[in-house]
Amino acid sequence: MTDIFKPITDDRDGPSKTQHDPYATPAPSTDAGRTALVGLLGGVLSAAGYLVYTRLPDEQKARVNGQLRTLVESRVNDLRGRFNI
Repeated sequence: MTDIFKPITDDRDGPSKTQHDPYATPAPSTDAGRTALVGLLGGVLSAAGYLVYTRLPDEQKARVNGQLRTLVESRVNDLRGRFNI
């Protein structure tokens, strides 16, 4: 192979990476797919949690409610302390 037929480096790489083509189509984003997947997983987990909760005896439901109230109250107090509310 002679030097006449050897490709020039710029020709092999295609257009320069530093040039910006205003008419080029942007690469598709996968954020919408990820968001839908997280939403679907959240829905499945919450439905499973609800099914488990509905089958608990009344005393365990009361205990879970008390624990959740304590958790929410501590989080609210923490946020109030951070924001001086």
